[in-house]
Amino acid sequence: MILVDDASQDETSRLARQLGITTFIHSRNLGYGGNQKTCYREALRAGADVTIMVHPDYQYTPALVTAMASMVANGVYDTVLGSRMLGTSALKGGMPRYKYVANRILTLIENVMLQRKLSEYHTGYRAFSREVLESLPLEENSNDFVFDNEMLAQAVAFGYRIGEVSCPTRYFVEASSISFPRAVRYGLGVLAVCLKYRLHRWGLRRFSIFEPEGRRLSVGGYARAEVPPIPPRADA
Repeated sequence: MILVDDASQDETSRLARQLGITTFIHSRNLGYGGNQKTCYREALRAGADVTIMVHPDYQYTPALVTAMASMVANGVYDTVLGSRMLGTSALKGGMPRYKYVANRILTLIENVMLQRKLSEYHTGYRAFSREVLESLPLEENSNDFVFDNEMLAQAVAFGYRIGEVSCPTRYFVEASSISFPRAVRYGLGVLAVCLKYRLHRWGLRRFSIFEPEGRRLSVGGYARAEVPPIPPRADA
């Protein structure tokens, strides 16, 4: 297990290291996408054949890790998504209706533009093969929330197989969520990724995120994130 602390101000890194979790700490906030780049880079460096990314906000059950990993490890799919939209678990789990509707609309547009038939592109529960992480030009991607959609669009562009499993979810007050303005910006970013993909496929314009020569994760040459020792607690 690998945890990357994106310069948070809480007790995340302390608790993770006390639990024996391999922890990397960014000296400054690199953003949602920047955090994932470090996660995948370190997973590759650790020799992982299958890497599973899950948001640490307790919205997703870890019980599906084995199933998702086996689907990738056995060559059924190259990427597996834990979908909240398969079945009725999203609304029953407390997903706000406006988020549900927005998710459905964006997913419909993405399916049309990417010519796929997925139930969701916005889940925080994903499994990837080593080949996917090594081959996609992930360094070309945004460091913001749209990173996830860029990555899936890249997987489609590079011909990788994407599967889904139904994932129950739960929403509660303490669960993390982006603000409405950032959600709007995210939605616009998703549409921009779809447009870039279409233009690239039609040969009207080239984008580095879809180019085989684009910058990939540099496992060997990247300076490892410094993990400082655990300072003593003030109340110790």
